[in-house]
Amino acid sequence: MSDLPEGYSITSAELDDIPALISVDKAASALFEPTGLLTAEALADHVPAEVLEIEIPAGNVFVARNQHDWTIGFALIRPRGSGLYLDQVSVHPDHGQKGLGRALVIRTLAEAENRKLPHVSLSTFRDLAWNGPFYASLGFREIPRDNLEPYMVEIEEAQKPFMDVTKRCFMRRKVRRSLFRFGIRRTPAD
Repeated sequence: MSDLPEGYSITSAELDDIPALISVDKAASALFEPTGLLTAEALADHVPAEVLEIEIPAGNVFVARNQHDWTIGFALIRPRGSGLYLDQVSVHPDHGQKGLGRALVIRTLAEAENRKLPHVSLSTFRDLAWNGPFYASLGFREIPRDNLEPYMVEIEEAQKPFMDVTKRCFMRRKVRRSLFRFGIRRTPAD
């Protein structure tokens, strides 16, 4: 993948990766502590091992690895509603600011295209630099509240006890689709 920093790779996760995935998720959550956007309970939380045990065999977890093959980031995706939902992207802070989060999101977009799904959606903090503005730089656009899918409303309800959901938004990006008749590629702007 050309957007991946040298010495890093993205692979499908394996069940043996679960302890490292949880460790990465906890380390990445620590970045939110000074923001005051998450409760202490949310800061201590991580993607449950039980979820990873289901989603890894389903091909829904991608792992960023360094040159030593250590797990240093991941993306958890799930088919939801009419597209693919980017449930979680976490990169260990020791490997942050290198483009790994971007590469994981790009891998997610490619997976949506491979699965012939029309878009990728996610939930994020609207104004936090490494959240809403980061996803906007990758072509994601905020979904108006009137256009939220039912599962999005359920996610928001589940988030309410742990964060101020008025500071969050759902975003979506269409994926590229081949225009087979003309032999050209369509971009999200088309």
